[in-house]
Amino acid sequence: MTAVLAVVDLVPSGSAVSYGDVAELLGSGGPRQVGSVMSHYGSPVAWWRVLRASGEAPAGHEADALRHYLAESTPLHGAYQAFLLTGEGRWRVDLAAARWAPTDAEFDQLDVISDQLERQLHILSVPDDEMTV
Repeated sequence: MTAVLAVVDLVPSGSAVSYGDVAELLGSGGPRQVGSVMSHYGSPVAWWRVLRASGEAPAGHEADALRHYLAESTPLHGAYQAFLLTGEGRWRVDLAAARWAPTDAEFDQLDVISDQLERQLHILSVPDDEMTV
């Protein structure tokens, strides 16, 4: 859980990643696991920067997400202005233009986060039968 949130914290304003991108950057889990963490624990972080692979905002949070995207100048496609006025109209984040490309320093941070996650998963996978050495 904390690893997913730590990755989301690294995504800069105006950028976005897909749920699958986060899983790939961590080297563990998949889009569904990341989505589950975000739906239960994502409110303290910039949750709107994590999207479906199609660029669609998190379900049920489209209006709030759109306000964040506009404030951050995140590239968008579609009828987002109509959606703001009427709640009607299809739009999405232009993920090709907005996708976060980590710098070398950010990749170093991602490596630390990934290593911590790997250690936590290893601890969870070690049997506690007092017979394992």
